[in-house]
Amino acid sequence: MNSELLGATCDKVAAEEVRGTLSSLMPDLARFWARPLTEYARAVYDERARGRCSARDDAMARFRAFVTRIALRSGASQQDAEQASRQIATAPVIQTGPHLHLLIEPDAFYTHLFSALGLTTHARRWHICYSSSTVKFIEKSKKGPGWLSLGSEVVNVFGLSRSRMDPYSICGFNGPYRFALARQNGGGFVNPAAGRLKAILPDADFPSAADAIKAANQSLWRGTFPPPLRLLQFDDIDVADLVADHFEDSASWLSTHLAGPGRFADRILRTVDQLNAGPWAGWVRQTTDFFWGLQDGRLFPMRLQDGVLSGGSSSFREVRFDPESIAVSLRQRRLVPNLLMTFLVTSILPGVRVLGGCRQTVYYPLMRYLIATALDVSTDRELIDALRADERPGMWGHRVLRPMNGSPFVEIEENGSGLQIAARYGACSLEDAAGDLTSFTGDPIWAELSAHMRAQAIHPASLEWQWA
Repeated sequence: MNSELLGATCDKVAAEEVRGTLSSLMPDLARFWARPLTEYARAVYDERARGRCSARDDAMARFRAFVTRIALRSGASQQDAEQASRQIATAPVIQTGPHLHLLIEPDAFYTHLFSALGLTTHARRWHICYSSSTVKFIEKSKKGPGWLSLGSEVVNVFGLSRSRMDPYSICGFNGPYRFALARQNGGGFVNPAAGRLKAILPDADFPSAADAIKAANQSLWRGTFPPPLRLLQFDDIDVADLVADHFEDSASWLSTHLAGPGRFADRILRTVDQLNAGPWAGWVRQTTDFFWGLQDGRLFPMRLQDGVLSGGSSSFREVRFDPESIAVSLRQRRLVPNLLMTFLVTSILPGVRVLGGCRQTVYYPLMRYLIATALDVSTDRELIDALRADERPGMWGHRVLRPMNGSPFVEIEENGSGLQIAARYGACSLEDAAGDLTSFTGDPIWAELSAHMRAQAIHPASLEWQWA
């Protein structure tokens, strides 16, 4: 057997093992592999059971107000913004997989296409998605929000030098930033496609790269999808204001629990340590305690000790871990919520299903386990029961569609409508659309998970998996 054929055989075996692992942990997924992608896309956006309680109703009301605010900011009318708010209440599902990239970055585009496919089967009008912006311009070689594959070449999105990309997060306010679409080391356009794309993007300066990308995505969305389907995109800086909304109300669940007089936050951190001492190690990484520090465009981890958040920057003032101090620091953009905090206010508390990628399919259920384990049964029975009543609170929804040699900008130019492209892929089976599942098979932590499952150290009935 030649090396190319051997490699293809190994890839096929690895993909089959991942499908088996996914189907074991998420039994509802097994029936979709041979069915059209459209059916799975419809299923992830299906209405489903959602537990209710007073704390959850309050969190949903705050999230609805947040959605209205973001919709208005993106140019929607008051009527349309209120429609987005009603949609999240009646059909609480959001896409949370892609990081904050330009819409036509392949990993992002085909995920948004998958979501558009599911939303249109339900005749929903708003594609509501959270895109993480606590990421650097360069995530790995020639990959990340600072780069874009275009016309088989790599484009420098903002025309930045390496020294201006390496240490900085795209959510940092150290601009101005302007779209350049230049050669890798600066200079003119890489190819004609870059010139055509630049003509579509906003010709303006932005205080952060994240703000620039969100504005650009609105322009790209309007040119790709018909008006009935609207884009509502928010990032970590937006979520900072939502978290502050909670903390500025002394009676909110977040104020009285996470930063209140009890030991809730300490119990969460202790449970994270326990997770990382066993077979689930590495899935919920304790890179920072609840918040990141943000200064001069750079993020740094915060540590909670003796009721104070402190960071690695000598010039960064400590933040007391109380509702008022945290809220002020969030409004001042000195603190940014970490992923656990983001999911707490956008999903776990309000009861919103999240659609994520290969790692999120595992770490999100574990985050729910962290919260449920830290709750005081004697005082939080209603919320525990509400969490337990949730039906499929997190589902695989990112990199589900992985076309081989996909070129989004070319596909858009040739087809005109994103929905036409989506319909073509929607006829493929889920197994064919997902392809070789390289995002799973190329991640060593998935090989470890499979090994733990074979050894029965992890199984669908594991205590930690009961909140999936």
